[in-house]
Amino acid sequence: MGSTKGGTRIHLIELREVNADNWREVIRIEPRKDQLRFVASVAHYLNLCHYGGEWQPLALFHDDEPIGFAMWGYDPEDDSYWIGGFIIDGKHQGKGYGRAAMETLLEYLARQPGYREAALSYEPENTVASRLYASLGFIETGERVEDELIARRPAND
Repeated sequence: MGSTKGGTRIHLIELREVNADNWREVIRIEPRKDQLRFVASVAHYLNLCHYGGEWQPLALFHDDEPIGFAMWGYDPEDDSYWIGGFIIDGKHQGKGYGRAAMETLLEYLARQPGYREAALSYEPENTVASRLYASLGFIETGERVEDELIARRPAND
């Protein structure tokens, strides 16, 4: 799935399990240098997924090339599916991949059992992320996790 423009698909993003065959490619995904203050490395996120027990890693592929990374998890405390560690490789930014990947990820989460909303958090200074998420129907709730703003998107959006 991915973004559409006038009914024509712009980018087809495939979500793939991170596994023994692709993890070396996936850890090479890096944001632009100016974004390093907003996200950790993919290697860090993969460790959280492996050892933390809460997050599931997904590699974002376009035309059989890894272009990004995301992780997701279900939080029974607020009954939400959370998105974290969302990164589009710096050399692939500005081409619509971020929007297409997020749309594909939201479609994937909507198929999970009991899905009712998606949630994510981001640094207040990350205006690029804020605009993208708002354009996809995420609404800031006033909640915070650590120093990050929380935004939620109900299932019916």
